[in-house]
Amino acid sequence: MKLAKILISQPKPASEKSPYFAIAKKYGVEIVFRPFIKVDAVSSKEFRAQKTNILDYTAVVFTSRHAIDHFFHLAQEMRVTIPEDMKYFCVTETVALYIQKYVQYRKRKVFFGNTGKIDSLLPAMLKRKSEKYLIPQSDVHTNEIAQLMDNNKLQHKEVIMYRTVSNDFQKDEPFDYDMLIFFSPAGISALLKNFPNFDQGNIAIGCFGPTTAKAVIDAGLRLDLQAPTATAPSMTAALEEFIKENKD
Repeated sequence: MKLAKILISQPKPASEKSPYFAIAKKYGVEIVFRPFIKVDAVSSKEFRAQKTNILDYTAVVFTSRHAIDHFFHLAQEMRVTIPEDMKYFCVTETVALYIQKYVQYRKRKVFFGNTGKIDSLLPAMLKRKSEKYLIPQSDVHTNEIAQLMDNNKLQHKEVIMYRTVSNDFQKDEPFDYDMLIFFSPAGISALLKNFPNFDQGNIAIGCFGPTTAKAVIDAGLRLDLQAPTATAPSMTAALEEFIKENKD
């Protein structure tokens, strides 16, 4: 399988220590960072139309760094001071550590899961059933979190704080990739919006997470790589395994 040029549908990592750069050097492949989607903030007016008062809640559930950015930026725009005793529940430790960009990190108020899935936060939430949970989301989301909270009788409200839109390709922009890596169903939608007659052919497609995998299959595309796996908990680890097995 030809794997000379791989598109990662995320922004370029800020640090040169990213494993992606190590993979490119080790296996002699070109890795291009080119998001298929971009995230826009909702306005304070749009947020108020959802009739949600941030200060009515005692805990926030974060599923991504985007959610953190837009939560704190919106609070600042609306001149809402987040209480010091607000609790934060994050799907991964990486997301949890990102909170330090906005507030002092304290273990007694920041909790994180160890699988990247929302249900790994459930034990910590069930120990704090009296909390009122606010869940910032994109306009593109599933009902997985709401169902989990309902099933466990946890007080919660989902609110849209940011919007996922297609980051359109320009007419003269090359599309000569041997592999495409996606991280959300919105990325698949954006691919088909940009290339309505997309013919996968020999282009390998990889993705992270079960919802993205489902979106690939539902779109009638061939899924060649899905992460995480038992041996590859990260996308970079899964990609390296795939390159080892398939590169000419």
